[in-house]
Amino acid sequence: MAELMVRDGTWTFDGEVIRIVPGSERGVHKLRQYLGEFTVPLAAVAKIAYEPARKGGRLRLRLRDGADPLLQATGGSLPDDASPYQLAVDPGRVDVAEYFVDAVRQALTLEQIPDGPTDRYLLPGPPVPLTAAGVDGIATFDGERVHIEWRWNTSETKRQWGPRDFTLTGLEAVEWQAPSGLESGYLRFRLYGAAEQPAPDRDPNSLELWGFKKESGTTALLAAAVAVRLPHPSAGLPQARTAGTLAAAPATAAPAALAPPAGNAPAGNAPTGNTPAGNAPAATASGAADDHDALLRRLRELGELRRDGILTEEEFTATKAAVLARFHTAG
Repeated sequence: MAELMVRDGTWTFDGEVIRIVPGSERGVHKLRQYLGEFTVPLAAVAKIAYEPARKGGRLRLRLRDGADPLLQATGGSLPDDASPYQLAVDPGRVDVAEYFVDAVRQALTLEQIPDGPTDRYLLPGPPVPLTAAGVDGIATFDGERVHIEWRWNTSETKRQWGPRDFTLTGLEAVEWQAPSGLESGYLRFRLYGAAEQPAPDRDPNSLELWGFKKESGTTALLAAAVAVRLPHPSAGLPQARTAGTLAAAPATAAPAALAPPAGNAPAGNAPTGNTPAGNAPAATASGAADDHDALLRRLRELGELRRDGILTEEEFTATKAAVLARFHTAG
């Protein structure tokens, strides 16, 4: 057992997992505090290092690419002080930090853990439900559906769309970018077939982010909670899925797929989706078959998520019921 306890937090290694507990000091980043205590399995670790400094130093844990949904969703854009995989080491604890590093490295060698990428998530992601606020809207995620309500200060472009709803089967990916200088960040829900990615202040599928300490921390966690429930980007799963309860425009659609509903009427707030009715593809026999194929793939994906421990039995049962209900209506 190796344990490093400093003001910035506590890391404990028992030979199989690293337990990470953020500090409660005022200077500890909000994202780390929101994330709270969690464990990293040894199989998810690529490297660990202690970096000495003039006063103390820093412990850095690098995970294998694709192991953590939080790192996957944020694309490596988390500021250093927000990363849960760094720990500021007090001057009097340097020897303990070096011992901790040696213990983890020895275990990695003995267990022959590869440092290459993974094809599935090895961490479960944040629990749901989650609510996250951006500058111009508030997003909620219950494990199956994302809902966005716009604030009073949102752009007219977004307001014309009305509240937004996205189901997991309609999402290709979730993207998160931290604000940088005068440039806004964003939390974006990327739909299948979306040919255009407007600026965050005009994109009805995005929340705009300013600052970081508070608002962006919760949006990063929400992005991770969505990402862990989508097919892993390296899993080799089929890339074309039909939107479940969300009608997405075909991939060949022109940028008009992001045009607001005609007459400024917020079309598509019903459970069938948020895209303007005029942009929805016509229902055909082949389209119905595609719907069934997509729903069958979704059921297989849900089974894999339960098998890998990403979904609890309750989450699997509820999500499976929703997919089966859609399967019957698609017939």
